[in-house]
Amino acid sequence: MPHEPEPTAPDPEPRRLPGRAAERVERSLGGSLSLAIIPVAFLILAALGAFVYGAAVFVDSVRVIARHPFPVGHQIGLFLLDIDLFLIGATLLISAIGMYELFIGDIRVGGIARMPAWLEMHDLNDLKARVLGMIVMVLAVSFVELAVDEDSGLKTLEVGGGVALVIIAVTAFLRLTGHGNGPD
Repeated sequence: MPHEPEPTAPDPEPRRLPGRAAERVERSLGGSLSLAIIPVAFLILAALGAFVYGAAVFVDSVRVIARHPFPVGHQIGLFLLDIDLFLIGATLLISAIGMYELFIGDIRVGGIARMPAWLEMHDLNDLKARVLGMIVMVLAVSFVELAVDEDSGLKTLEVGGGVALVIIAVTAFLRLTGHGNGPD
């Protein structure tokens, strides 16, 4: 009969502070989670800033295009800049929502969850996956903006290669961490 390993005793519970001290520390740590409201507030303000700035750039772009509609290539770059600004604002907003859900609580209005399923955050990896996905989109739009405005093909190729490497690295990271197939 083969030798069977002897059963081992379960690991003892970790040392804990005596009753009231542990309760006070745990209450303090639990309350400290509400500190996450600080980055949430600033991320929301930053998102608002990006959206307002994007709107201002759009209005200015329309004014510039109305005065000088040609050459068309440069005018397209103005609208690509707008897309970039709005994507950056959306990324900041997604980050704010994710931090709120992860550290403070689910977002509910009248007791009903108001978040679309793709925006629900269950752990930090969900937040990272969404933010990295948005960063890939910003990189792609920024590259197209450069390609439209740049005269040097070599510079466009160099920047495109760098952007491609970053996108490949982010994609590999998301796939290896199990978040590369999109939201649940």
